[in-house]
Amino acid sequence: MTGQITLSSGEQALAIEEVKRVFAARLRALDEKRWDIYPTLHTADVVSETWGGLPEDKQPKTQGTANRVVGPEAVTAAIRGMLGGPTHVTTVHHGHAPEIELTSDTTAVGIWPMEDRLWWTNDRGEEEYLHGFGHYHEEYRRVEGRWLISYRRLTRLREDHSPGFFDYMPAL
Repeated sequence: MTGQITLSSGEQALAIEEVKRVFAARLRALDEKRWDIYPTLHTADVVSETWGGLPEDKQPKTQGTANRVVGPEAVTAAIRGMLGGPTHVTTVHHGHAPEIELTSDTTAVGIWPMEDRLWWTNDRGEEEYLHGFGHYHEEYRRVEGRWLISYRRLTRLREDHSPGFFDYMPAL
């Protein structure tokens, strides 16, 4: 979706800053379990492919396709099902040093190196954990004056977790 960019240099810098802010707001809403805010940071047709690291039987599916969720409410429901269910999961997500490129006056792409940590306590009182490293590959679109996330794919370079980390999680 590459188009002509007519924005001034200052407007381009502001657009990139607004993209960074929507990304940061998403991570904060995720870690604070703000399920009222989370969907408002995405376009109506957002596609998320971020569950590939989960066991296959736990990955969400859209029309039979695993690791794919479409729409802000469905994306929120899937992530809430993983992190906001009956088992309290503490999460910390960090995105660093983004590569953001405007592809038109109203579209952009970005790659964010990421690190995430998740913890929960099993029924024996033992802490289960996940520590992951990878990249978010995202697309953004300006809708009614706001930059929103329209696509996300997570690729992982490394993931360390306790043997029972995924035990608490139902199929998404």
